Amino acid sequence: MDERVRDKLRPATLTGRTSRAIRDALEGRSHGIALVLPFAGPAVVVSVAYMDPGNFATNIQAGAHYGYALLWVVLLANLVAMLFQTLSAKLGIVTGCNLAELCRDHFPAPLVYAMWVVSEIAAMATDLAEFLGGAIGLALLFHMPLLAGMIVTAIVTYVLLLFEKAGFRPLELAIGALVGIIGLSYLAEVLIAPVTWPAVFRHLVTPQLPDAGAITIAVGIIGATVMPHALFLHSGLTQHRATASNEGERVKLLRYSTIEVVIALTLAGLINMAMVIMASSAFHAGHPEVAEIEAAYHTLAPLLGIGAAGIFLLSLIASGISSSVVGTMAGQMIMQGFVGFQIPLWVRRAITMVPSFAVVAMGVNATRALVISQVVLCFALPVPMAALVWFTCHGKVMGAYKNRLVMIVAGSASALAILALNVVLLLQTFGVSVPGLPA
Repeated sequence: MDERVRDKLRPATLTGRTSRAIRDALEGRSHGIALVLPFAGPAVVVSVAYMDPGNFATNIQAGAHYGYALLWVVLLANLVAMLFQTLSAKLGIVTGCNLAELCRDHFPAPLVYAMWVVSEIAAMATDLAEFLGGAIGLALLFHMPLLAGMIVTAIVTYVLLLFEKAGFRPLELAIGALVGIIGLSYLAEVLIAPVTWPAVFRHLVTPQLPDAGAITIAVGIIGATVMPHALFLHSGLTQHRATASNEGERVKLLRYSTIEVVIALTLAGLINMAMVIMASSAFHAGHPEVAEIEAAYHTLAPLLGIGAAGIFLLSLIASGISSSVVGTMAGQMIMQGFVGFQIPLWVRRAITMVPSFAVVAMGVNATRALVISQVVLCFALPVPMAALVWFTCHGKVMGAYKNRLVMIVAGSASALAILALNVVLLLQTFGVSVPGLPA
């Protein structure tokens, strides 16, 4: 991509105060908490994608239907997410380009446009989950029609996106606050719910798939956890955030970025596990049929109290709004990276809202639509995963920072495993039995 075009398409910069704090840290003038706080932001923003309403839908179904049995899937998906978000952040820091821009610069045009189409479909599936989730939470909490909840979610999302005009740091802080609300909400839920902790720890390390339906939920959990748009976005958030003056500073940037990814996604993983644990503790024994967010809310009230139900909705609203903001940012970055232009945020917001309004207008079950959207994401996931592994292994792109053998093996194995899960799901969808798997 022409450098003048790339400069024009750069996202909002950090505030001067944060930029100075990053410079002080890189040059050794900061110590303690002041040394690491300026680097916090990109992984926190991206972590929202791992706590979006799609996670609520798949995790509720996993816990209600299968108890703690699929907790190992959540743990495994989170470890894969850590690996790939670390690679994405490294790509942006080392190259100064995001993943979509590198695809445009290095791949033939037909492949670039095919990748763009797949990525846009994934972005729409993501936005469907995020937008519907926030709308469902608002509709249930304030007893308003779902359509009204959708309109409120759209307005709040757009207002938050305007924070970017004041520099990216205010938007990072706003999203961080919403992540805090989600985390505190699920801490409260786990404390309220009657949890069998020995069973929790056992199922975290014991892989099992009780039946064929569990495979669909497992693929949905992976699709809801390892998000295609997050892989594109993270490289974009790090590409211009801080400039290294020498190789020593670049090494520091990579180290602090990795630390932030591990911390942010560990918290996101714990929240996802808490969702499954809460659903299992509340629903599995007496209400395994609970499969919808609305049913979960109405069932929680008599089981754990109206406070637990209200906390559940508060976390869902925070999740829907924050992830909708992040999804819009990612969609804009994907478009401008692949095809070299951007559109006004309100237009982008309007385009990605269309599928959500269509789902509601057709009377499609909202939670079922959320789960299916996560399966769609899982099918789109190998595209950015393969591109990310390829670029970070390429010496001409990464130089001395190209992946070591262990990272190459881990990344390739993860991408192939997800591709294999998708093939299994397709075969089951068309009634083809897979040897060795439960019927």
